[in-house]
Amino acid sequence: MKALSLMSGGLDSMLAAKLMMEQGIEVIGLSFISSFFDAEGAQRGAAELGIELVVMDFSDELLKVIRSPKHGYGKHMNPCIDCHALMLRLAGERLEELGASFVITGEVVGQRPKSQMRFGLGVVERVSGLEGYLLRPLSAKLLPPTVPEIKGWVDREKLLGFHGRSRKPQMALAEEFGIKTYATPAGGCLLTDENFSRALRDLKEHGRLTHSGMRILSFGRQFRLSDTAKLIVGRNHTENTQLFRLRSEDDLLVKVMDHKGPVGVLSGDATDGDIELAARVVARYSDADAHESVTVRAWSSEDDSKKITVAPFSSKEVKELAI
Repeated sequence: MKALSLMSGGLDSMLAAKLMMEQGIEVIGLSFISSFFDAEGAQRGAAELGIELVVMDFSDELLKVIRSPKHGYGKHMNPCIDCHALMLRLAGERLEELGASFVITGEVVGQRPKSQMRFGLGVVERVSGLEGYLLRPLSAKLLPPTVPEIKGWVDREKLLGFHGRSRKPQMALAEEFGIKTYATPAGGCLLTDENFSRALRDLKEHGRLTHSGMRILSFGRQFRLSDTAKLIVGRNHTENTQLFRLRSEDDLLVKVMDHKGPVGVLSGDATDGDIELAARVVARYSDADAHESVTVRAWSSEDDSKKITVAPFSSKEVKELAI
């Protein structure tokens, strides 16, 4: 008997997989990657358990969910119910190909708001199309028996009834199993980050929620200059390098010429007025004196370049444009 286990790299998914392995079930890990999270933790977890890991990029499918989540967002721009349902639906579609009979996850009843409350767990199972074939070993005794339990593939008595946000039961079980390498429970998905979500919401509101628009949201200070133009300014050399590398070919680079300072990336349909605003913001973060006029260059290529002289914005003026 073989099970397909969603792997996040966190302790819960590792424990769920291990509980199945203890019952003689062969486990294959499945990790999803997107613009908001990677598979590094899952790869470490699978290596620790000694199981095969399949990695699947579902960025395009997830982007559609983020644009219009049927069950809404969480605290930020995280459509957790729809995202989990999407991952499980895609996992279900891989069952036959991978020779597995059911899907398992490390979800715990009551651990997270909305998506891991009893109602949310039920919605996810129903929407995913895995009714009866989705087993949550850590909380199985608090949930209705699944097909694997009813048919005797899995011994329900050896499953658990974890509930709530405490990590102590999981950590104790990890020690019992000898599991030492696992990711911390906090973080992981950028969609749950307040600052990232604010910038992402701005993109959505201005019709720019695309892969190219999202890929540099993790870097720099974010500014909304107009309905059609946005500016990102690097905080340090590393971010300047990343912004330079990740910008699209239509974006303008903005930099003070005669003083040390950051790189700005101006995206969208920027007017001359937007370029001037961008220049004044970038100048604010340069080494130029607050009352000194500076020359700023804005360019997309060597053949498309312009120079303007501006006075740096004040801290108050910059704050009014910040996203």
